[in-house]
Amino acid sequence: MPIIITDANPSWPDEFLALKPKLLTLAPQGAYLHHIGSTAVPGLAAKDVIDIQITVEDLERVDFAAFVGAGFRRGGHTSDHCPPFMDLPAAQLSKWLFVSEEPRRAHIHIRRRGAFNQQFPLLCRDYLRCHPVSAGAYELIKQRLAGFFPEDQGAYYDIKDPVFDLIYEAALEWKQRTCWTEPSPD
Repeated sequence: MPIIITDANPSWPDEFLALKPKLLTLAPQGAYLHHIGSTAVPGLAAKDVIDIQITVEDLERVDFAAFVGAGFRRGGHTSDHCPPFMDLPAAQLSKWLFVSEEPRRAHIHIRRRGAFNQQFPLLCRDYLRCHPVSAGAYELIKQRLAGFFPEDQGAYYDIKDPVFDLIYEAALEWKQRTCWTEPSPD
């Protein structure tokens, strides 16, 4: 599938909200959802994929059959990117991934509450929401990467991930200045 960065779509938050009730019925009790990724940052161009994070207490309590039965394709157990300056145990990067094509393309990231990879997308999302210059630079990088590597997701992410590590470092400083904490579920 080619990498295409589309202009920001003001309907993306509503598309997240349309998927939320179904996901809450499939998730373990006590789970909660956040709209993450570039489609969760108003005005930011992005791949037209709604990224949703389901936060759970225990990854082992996820009912895979329920997600598959509801039309989600199981992307499997995977590990998120680890910034090069960090030495994190595998449990801090572990997640389950499901993909939906209908009613629209969505990636469902199921992560353990309090894990590094559960906090990372929320902090970075909120940082980009509050820093339009950083968001604009990130958008330009994604657009250029998609232009250079439209059919090569490996190359796209090999460059995009370290760029996001730079954003994360700035977001950490912002977190300390603002006393940022995990936001309420979306």
